[in-house]
This record gives sequence, structure tokens and C-alpha cells, in this order.
Amino acid sequence: MNADQLPVGTTPTSPKPEAAPTLRIRAVMLGERINPSGLELGAPVSSTPAAFRVHAGLVVIFRYGVVVLIGLLPSEEKVLIDSLKPRVTGELSPFEEEIAQAQLCKDENAEAIQPGGPICLAKFSDDRLLIVADALAKSTSLARDERRVAAVFDVIEPFARGLAEQGRTPPRRKGILQLIGNALLVQQRVAGRVAVAEKPDVLWEKPELDRLYARLEDEYELKERLDTLERKLTAVSETANALTDIIDTQRSLRLEIAVVVLIVIEVVIGCIQILSGTH
Repeated sequence: MNADQLPVGTTPTSPKPEAAPTLRIRAVMLGERINPSGLELGAPVSSTPAAFRVHAGLVVIFRYGVVVLIGLLPSEEKVLIDSLKPRVTGELSPFEEEIAQAQLCKDENAEAIQPGGPICLAKFSDDRLLIVADALAKSTSLARDERRVAAVFDVIEPFARGLAEQGRTPPRRKGILQLIGNALLVQQRVAGRVAVAEKPDVLWEKPELDRLYARLEDEYELKERLDTLERKLTAVSETANALTDIIDTQRSLRLEIAVVVLIVIEVVIGCIQILSGTH
């Protein structure tokens, strides 16, 4: 029986297209730093960042504390994360993480990230996966730093409000100095270790993949988030420095008053002694 002879109410059926192969990609920030020196997890793929073939997947380790696990089972991920913990400095609890899906597409021109969908790649080559890992690792690290800066803002806000409404400054200079220290740590991490604005090393050898990285950079808004973070860090530093200057000025004023009072007391005592000596 052909399609023209199908009974009434029956529609011809066609075979369902096969779903495109997908890879699960998980970026986990384990701590402030990871030391990959001398690490042997499997067949090496890259030295900067350190990347290895493990089981049927890929593991990419970034020195600024992020490991990206590609195409691994959850049980395999746990074993790998546990094995890396001794190499982690400033371990986080809980970990910061971000998950994405990579899917094969038809050609390189279709390589993009659909809104709310997977990352479409022409093929699951090591170079492409390293670029995806770089973007996802930077996004994960930025998320952590954004939260830290937001926490600093939460502390500074009551200080600024008290100064605006009541003219009061924070009683302790130590707290303000700690805020400045936190801001400097985030600034140093973003500019030095993570280097969000820098492109991955693989693009030096594969410049044809620059367009893929640009699309990932746009999707995760890396430049925009970095600019926003830097503006917030500048605001934190300026506010904290202003509060510190006010506290220092008030301390200097109190010290000057104390000196004047001591001089007056000394003069009064001297006058009393002179007057008592004349009688």
C-alpha cells in the first residue's frame, strides 16, 4: 500500500532524524589555585592549559582554580575532583560551577550558541573543546568574583548610608582596610591569574577558530562582565579610601585637640606654681 492508499485519518510517517551527538561540559572552581605541575591523568593534549584525555572525555585544568570536565560520567568526575584536591590552594566550599552542552552541527558556519540551547560545534576536536573550556572556565571564575565584590558592596553600603544620613564614619579603620584588601585580591586575580581579556593560547596556532571564541565570548558576556567588575572594584577602592581618609582626619583632629589640652593644662599648672611661689 502506498501513501495514496492510506485509510482516511492516517498520515504518512517518516523516520525520525537521529539526534546530534552531545557532550556534557562541566566547569568547577575548586579553589583559588590549582597546581598541575607533574600531573599525569591520561594522554596529554595541551600543556597550557594542562589538558588530558581521561576515559572517553577530556579534562582541562586552569591554574586559577578551575577544572573543566568534558564528556565524563558523574562518577568519573567525582574521582577526578577528589584526586585534584591535594593540589588546590584555598579550597572553596561549596564549589562554584557551570554546566553546558556541546552538540555537533552541520558545518563551521553554524557554530554558535543557541539561546538557552547547546553549543554547536562542527566537530568535537581537541582545539574546539579547549576553546569552549577556556570560555566556560572564565565565566565560572567571573561568577565567583562577582559574588565576592557584591558581598563587599553589602558591607560598604551601611557605612556610606551612615555617613550620608548621620555624618557618622565607621568606628574601626581595620574593617575598611579589610574591604580594600578584598577588593585588591579580586582585582589582582582578574587581571593577573584569570586574564579574562586575553584569548586562549590555542588561537595562536588555530586562528581560524577565532570566530568560535568570539561567539562564546559574546554568549557568556565575558568582556561586559569584566568591565562591570572593574568599575565596581574601582568604586569599592575609592569609597574605602575616602572613608579611611575621613577616619584618619578625625584621628588627627582628636590628636591635635589632645595636644592643645595638654599644653593648656601645663600652662595652668605653671601659672599656679608661679602664683603660689609669689605668696
